[in-house]
Amino acid sequence: MSAVQVKPPEGDAIDWSQLDLAAPTPEHAMLAETLRSFVEREVEPQALAADRDEEFNRELFAKAGELGFLGVTLPEEYGGAGLDATAAVQVSEILSTSDPAFALSVLAHSYLFAQNVSVNGSEAQKREFLPPSASGEWIGGLCMTEPGVGTDVLSMSTTATRDGDHYRITGRKTFITNGGVGGDETGDAFIVYAATAPREISSFLVRKGTPGFGLGQKWGDKLGMRASFTAELVFDEVPVPVANLMGKPGDGTLHMMRNLELERLVLAAQSVGIAQRCIEVMLAYSGDRKAFGKPIRSFGQVQRHIAEAFAEYRAARAFVYDVARRIDLTKSGQRVDADATKLFASQVAKRAADSAIQVLGGYGYMGEYVVSRLWRDAKLIEIGGGTLEAHHKNLVNELGKNPAAIRA
Repeated sequence: MSAVQVKPPEGDAIDWSQLDLAAPTPEHAMLAETLRSFVEREVEPQALAADRDEEFNRELFAKAGELGFLGVTLPEEYGGAGLDATAAVQVSEILSTSDPAFALSVLAHSYLFAQNVSVNGSEAQKREFLPPSASGEWIGGLCMTEPGVGTDVLSMSTTATRDGDHYRITGRKTFITNGGVGGDETGDAFIVYAATAPREISSFLVRKGTPGFGLGQKWGDKLGMRASFTAELVFDEVPVPVANLMGKPGDGTLHMMRNLELERLVLAAQSVGIAQRCIEVMLAYSGDRKAFGKPIRSFGQVQRHIAEAFAEYRAARAFVYDVARRIDLTKSGQRVDADATKLFASQVAKRAADSAIQVLGGYGYMGEYVVSRLWRDAKLIEIGGGTLEAHHKNLVNELGKNPAAIRA
């Protein structure tokens, strides 16, 4: 059998062999360049102190808004850039090479909140909530997890009861990223999932300052992602106008599933950024550090750590960007790929961080070296947005229903 011959493109045809998955268009290339400059100039200098002080950097968040990083997927008419899932992945990946906790706050705001409103909200809701979200004037988040309910979201106990032209929401949500911004101040706006009937979930938009809505426990002393504000939010008969219901009663489950696909993809991108930085650190250190008169990267034990971390990182990065180019942000149905990217990439990041600590030895264990922070930050991605075990279940169930997806 003769080999297939592929001819190079002629004239103005696109040379697909030269396509950069991570920056497929000039707009994506410009976004990546601007992000890297922002990280070097603004993010990296504050990352260590923000982690130590457990402080959310609101000023930095506002600068991200001014540069357009908070609305890359939002329509231009609402202040966004009108880009795609690839742009969302770029933001999460590049910010996470320096400060995954700040990247997590951006993720919760831009994709769990704003992109969710963009896809599932009414025209009036988009006009009210998206422009101040894209600019960074507002800080938003998503309220799903409860003190007693995680993966089994249909069993949530937070309720929304119709009362004339309002719903009244009662319950507690916990582990909410951007739940607060400092002191006793909540974030500005949230999507809140609540039961409007048994096992019927609906989506509501709730603003800061609404009576009965406030902060509960402020989660401090976290293992990682310490510069991202995590809080419990309390709802005590909170009156929410019917106009703030997204879609119809019961639509919340679809909204949730559709949004989780993007959430898992951008969390996978965070893992890719963490892995990249860890490899860079251990490669540089192992070239400078000498033992027995030689750089330690000349020894096989160290080479194994670097080589395997690099191979896994490149595989994860290609997987994440390949899925990103195919995801339609307005639709659902990408669950298999989204779960698989996060399942794989989150473990790649933690292994890369673990290898970096091992290569740096005692220095890797010290707080002033970035790899210990990245190791702590990486762990959350194996839990948040779906545990590894949830991804195992989802993937096996979905592949069992549709084995053809293996070859898709």
